Amino acid sequence: MKNISIKNDAGLLALAVRLVIGWTYFSAFWRRTALANKLDPEAAGYIGEKFNHFLPNALGIKPIILYLVENPDILWINMVIFTIIEGIVGLFIMFGLFTRLMSIGVFGLAMGILLGSGWIGTTCLDEWQIGVLGIATGFVLFLTGSGKYSVDNYLMKNNFSITKKKGFAWLGSGGLPIKESIFPKVVLLGSLFILGMTLMTNQVFHGGLWGTLHNKSVKPKLEITEGKIENNTLSFDVFRTEGVDVYGSWLIGIELLDNQNNTVLKYSQEDLAALQSKNISNYYVAKIKSGKHSLIIPLGAKANLNFQNEIITNLPQETYTLKMTDISGVYWEHKILKN
Repeated sequence: MKNISIKNDAGLLALAVRLVIGWTYFSAFWRRTALANKLDPEAAGYIGEKFNHFLPNALGIKPIILYLVENPDILWINMVIFTIIEGIVGLFIMFGLFTRLMSIGVFGLAMGILLGSGWIGTTCLDEWQIGVLGIATGFVLFLTGSGKYSVDNYLMKNNFSITKKKGFAWLGSGGLPIKESIFPKVVLLGSLFILGMTLMTNQVFHGGLWGTLHNKSVKPKLEITEGKIENNTLSFDVFRTEGVDVYGSWLIGIELLDNQNNTVLKYSQEDLAALQSKNISNYYVAKIKSGKHSLIIPLGAKANLNFQNEIITNLPQETYTLKMTDISGVYWEHKILKN
């Protein structure tokens, strides 16, 4: 292999990038295991609930997320595997061991973050920026490998047998076995693909190229479906699809209005805070539940709510409006026909 001067060693020049991106991923493992137990489904801050937050507006991988949050046991296994992979990828990248293989891991993990949660971010486009920068970084580290300060370099310098295998250049470091005439095209096409992914997701998630700029993480939004009025029961599904991911929507009022806009049934803030578990059937890991002063609806949570009341039995047949009010004053309405 042709000797490369230290000042032109691309792997060495990327050392700061390698160390920072490596810690970014290893720290996720460190936070969830050493600093706090975020892999316990019963503990506050369970990583599975965070994963559930991605569901409403994920791009392309929503069916996978939906399947996992509907199956908590499988979700837990995947969260453990995911955490271990992040730890291994981050640690190996920092040490510069099998750098190119680990850079593919960085690329894949970042792509998952981008497609799953690139729409989340209250003041900045937080998750989107993490995702696109991770993808770009993974690609760069694949091209450069690790330089002077790396385990890969130590193995090559001391002529370990593994470095003599053809595959090591693709998995570790050193010169990529790509013809010089083709290499610039590989760099260009890969860079244009990543730029295209960046621009596309920026537009889809945030309207960052044209149209109205939007941020789905600012205000809560509830979707109400499957409304029914039968016998003495009012039931409906509610799904929180937007808003801040670190705390819930606080629901302080549910009303049923007739076609004259008169309130025929009302549940106050105190009623919702005292709502029992039998009135709430959650679908996913993130759960709607009664809180101290309201009904709490986390991002990505979906449940069927049902209310039994004799008033409902005597209501005439007509179309009613279900109105749900958040503590912020925002409200959502849904039409329900009583047959």
